[in-house]
Amino acid sequence: MRKFVIKIAALAAGLLISVSALTAAVPSQISPQQLEQFKKLPASQQRALAQSMGVDYNAIKKQLQGTGQQENEKFNQEDVVYPRGTKFDEKGNPIFPDDEFLEEEEEGDTEPKPFGYEVFANAPYTFAPTMDIAVPENYIIGAGDVLKIQMFGKENEEHELSVNRRGEIVLPNLGPFSVSGLTYRELKNYFSKEIKKKVLGVDVVVTLSELRSMRIFVAGDAFKPGPYVLSALSSVTHAIFAAGGINDIGSLRNIQVKRAGKLVTTLDLYDLLIFGDSSSDILLKSGDVVFIAPVGDRVTVDGEVRRPAIYELANKESFESVVKMAGGLLPSAYPSSTVVERFNQHNIRTIVNIDLTKSEAKAKLVKGGDVVKVMKTSEQYDESVTIIGAVARPGKYQWHKGQRVTDLLPNIHAYMLEDADLNYSIIVREKDIGRNIEVLQFSLFNALSDLNSQDNLLIQPHDRVLVFSINEKNAFAEESLDLLAMTQEELKKKSKEKAKEQYKDRMFWLEYGEEEPLEEFDELDESLKLAEKSMEELTGGSYEEEVDPKDIAIFSRQRLLTPVIKKLQYQAASGEPLQLIEVVGAVKYPGIYPLAQNSNVQDLVAASGGLLESAYLDRAEITRNEIVDNKAQKSSMNINLHSAIAGEVAHNISIQSKDRLNIHTIPAWQENHIIELRGEFLFPGKYTIQRGETLGQLIERAGGFSEFAYLDGSVFTREKLKQLELQNILKVSESLRMEIASKSLSQKDSQSIDYEQARMLLADLTKVQPVGRLVVDLPRISKDLNADILLENGDVLYVPTKQNSINVVGQVQVATSHLYRDGLDAHDYVELSGGVKQQADDGRIYVIKANGRVIIPDSNSWFSSNENTLSPGDTVVVPLDSYFMDNLSLWSTATQIIYQMAVAVASISKI
Repeated sequence: MRKFVIKIAALAAGLLISVSALTAAVPSQISPQQLEQFKKLPASQQRALAQSMGVDYNAIKKQLQGTGQQENEKFNQEDVVYPRGTKFDEKGNPIFPDDEFLEEEEEGDTEPKPFGYEVFANAPYTFAPTMDIAVPENYIIGAGDVLKIQMFGKENEEHELSVNRRGEIVLPNLGPFSVSGLTYRELKNYFSKEIKKKVLGVDVVVTLSELRSMRIFVAGDAFKPGPYVLSALSSVTHAIFAAGGINDIGSLRNIQVKRAGKLVTTLDLYDLLIFGDSSSDILLKSGDVVFIAPVGDRVTVDGEVRRPAIYELANKESFESVVKMAGGLLPSAYPSSTVVERFNQHNIRTIVNIDLTKSEAKAKLVKGGDVVKVMKTSEQYDESVTIIGAVARPGKYQWHKGQRVTDLLPNIHAYMLEDADLNYSIIVREKDIGRNIEVLQFSLFNALSDLNSQDNLLIQPHDRVLVFSINEKNAFAEESLDLLAMTQEELKKKSKEKAKEQYKDRMFWLEYGEEEPLEEFDELDESLKLAEKSMEELTGGSYEEEVDPKDIAIFSRQRLLTPVIKKLQYQAASGEPLQLIEVVGAVKYPGIYPLAQNSNVQDLVAASGGLLESAYLDRAEITRNEIVDNKAQKSSMNINLHSAIAGEVAHNISIQSKDRLNIHTIPAWQENHIIELRGEFLFPGKYTIQRGETLGQLIERAGGFSEFAYLDGSVFTREKLKQLELQNILKVSESLRMEIASKSLSQKDSQSIDYEQARMLLADLTKVQPVGRLVVDLPRISKDLNADILLENGDVLYVPTKQNSINVVGQVQVATSHLYRDGLDAHDYVELSGGVKQQADDGRIYVIKANGRVIIPDSNSWFSSNENTLSPGDTVVVPLDSYFMDNLSLWSTATQIIYQMAVAVASISKI
C-alpha cells in the first residue's frame, strides 16, 4: 500500500506543476525580463505599472507566485527522498513494484517488525511550505515572512510587504515598522493600533501572505541525513519526513532538538504513535539540528496481542507497559502462560514463564533482547454441549446445572430434521481427565413423551449429543414428500437445476483429470471401512468389502459412529474391555455399535434400527467372550426375542463387552421372488414363485407353450451369472491388453500386431453387456423331471418364435443370415457368405446352437453326426487365425465371448 500512496503523491505533484504552468501563461504579453523587473518593485508601484500597461494586477501576481512555486518545486524535486528500497531505471526514474504483489508479499511475512518505522518511511516526494493552512496565533514573525496589509474606509489600499533582514517592513507613506519577534496575534494588534494613529478613518486587516523558509539540519541515524529547507511552520516530525524517515538502527524514542549547541527538547515518537501526544513535537527554527540517536534495547512482543512488533525500550519498562505498547491482549490470549525467551549472563537463550494475570509478574522489568510470546487459549469450549446430527441447528450450546436432553431439544418439529431417528440417540461423555469416553443411549421419543422418563438424561459439560438419521443411503435421504409438494413447473425447474449442478461438478473434475470427484472421499473412505467390520475383524480378522462414502447419508449411523468406534477401540486395554458390541441378522442396520451404559437386548434392537418383518421372535442368540481358567472361550445363549422386547428381565439380559446378538429370520421366509416368462407362452408375464419351485412347474402354471414356440432357441438368463460374466469379461480384457503389450516388446523383428484390430476388439469387449445365459434343454425338461432346474429371483426365460435361418459371422466375406435348407452343412453356409477371408482359421470353425451350446469341430465326425447337424437358429462362427495377431492366445477367447453374447442378445431381441 505504501507504494500506491507514493504513486498518487507523484501524480498530484505533476498536476500541480502543470496547473502552475497554465496559470503563468495567462498574461502572455509580458516578457520574462519585464517580470524580473516587476518583482523588484514595491506592491504599490506594481499595481500602478499593471494599470498603465492595461494588465490585470492579480493575473501578474499569480504568474509571479506560479514562477516561484515552479522554482521551488524544481529545487525540492532535486532533493526528493524516495522510500527505502526504491529501485531506479537507467534514466533515474523510480520503479515501483506491482501493488498487488507487494500486498501479497507483506501478508505472507508474519514475522514481527520494528514498530513505527514504516510510518516515516512512506514520506511524500516533497516538503514544500504549506500555504493553505491557518497560521497559529503564537507564530513568531521573522525575516522572510510576507505580510498583506489592507486598509479600507477613508483610504483603500493594499500592500504586500516582506520582512527584511533588520526585522522591519516599510509601509509606503508611513515608514518602517519593526515586527521581528512579534507573535502573529501581537502583529495584528500592533499594526491596527499604529496605522490608526497615523491615518484617520481607516480600518486595518493584517494577514500573512507567505511564510518564510528555514534551513535545518537532520543528523544521526536518519535515512538521508543532511540540510533541508522547510517551511517556518515545520515541526520535528516534518524534518524526519523530509529526511526519508529513520533508518533501521535509529531510535524512535531518543530524538534530540539542538539550538545554538544546546539541547532544547527530546522527542519520544512512541508518545505520538501510540498515545497521540504531540506536545513534544515542537516547531523548529532556522539553524536547528534534529539529531536521531542510535536505537536502544529492543523487546519483541508476539502472539495474542493486537499489534505484534519489535519495540524499543526507553528506560525501565515492565511487562505491563510493553503489552500496552502492543495494543493490549486479544480476547483469545491466555496470559497466565506467557513465555519469555531471554539471554542469560552467559549469552545463552533461556525460557522464563510469566503469569500476566498477577500484578507482581506484570510489574517485572523486561530486558533488552527479550522475546515475549503471549500464548493462545485452548480451542476447547468450557461448560458447553455439542449437538451433532439430524437436528435443525447443530453446534455448541451453553450448559447449565440440571440441564436435560429436552432442554436442548424441546420438540420435534422445530428442532429435528424430518428424517431424524427418534428411537436411538447417544451421548458421548468424557469420563476422566484422560478424555476416555463412555456412551449413554436414550430415546428422544420417550424423553419428549414423558419428561420424567429415564431417557430424559441429565447433561454434563462437554457432552456430545448424537442424533441419527433413519436413512443410511443418500438415495433414500433425497426422497421426501415435501419435495413433491410442488407444481409441475417447479418440479421441472428443480430437475433442470440439479442436472446443471451435476454437469458443472463433472466438468470441474474432468479439468483435473478425474472422471469423478473421488479424491475428497479418500480419507473418509478409510474411516468408514471401520464401521462395516464385524466384531471378529475388529479384533484381528480380515476385511475385504469396501464402502463407497458417496452413498452414505450424512447423519447415518455408519458415518457418525465411526469416530466413536475408533475412540473406543483405541482406549481398550488390559483391564479395560472393548466397549463395542455387534448386531447381525434380521434388523434394519446390522453392524458394530458402542456399548452404552446398562445396555440390554432391547437397547441393542433399538440401536440397530428395529426388527425387520422377517425377524424370528421366538428365538435369538447371544454369543459372548468369557475368560475361564485364564483362557478365552466363546459361549452362546438363546433368548426369546419377543419377551426381551416386552422387557422381561429373564430374556432382556444385560449386554457385555464384545457380545454378538444374532436375530434369526423366520424359517422358510422369503420376499417376493419374481420370475419373468417372455415370448411364446400361453400366458407370458411375471410370476411370483415359491421357494423350491422349478422351471417346469412354472411353465405349467403359465399354460405351457404356444404352437409357434421354438424351444431349441430359448434363452434362460440369471442375475448371478451376469455378475460372473462381467468379471470374466474384465479379466479377459486386462489379460489381452497385457499380452498385446508383451508381444510388442518381445517380437521386434517379427510381423507386428495389428493394433487397430486389437484396439477395436478391446473396445468391443468393454461395450459387451453380460447376459447371464444358462443353457437349458427345454424339450428335455418338459419330458424329464430330473432335467428340471430350481428357479431363483430375477430369472428370465425367453422363448422365441420358430425360426428358419442360419447365421454366419466372423472372418467371412459377408457376415449375414441365410434361409435354413435341409442337408447343407457349415461349409456350405460359409460358401454362401462368400467364403472365408485370408486371415480366417478355417480349421477351427465352430457352431453356436440356438439353445446356447457350442459344438467344437471334429474333422472325423463333424458332418456325419446327427447331434452336430445344423438346425434353424444356429450360428456358424469363423474365427481369426491367431497367426495374424502374433499368436495371441487370448484372441480367440475374446472373440468367442463377443460372438456368444451377440447371439444371445439377438435371440432376445427377436421376441
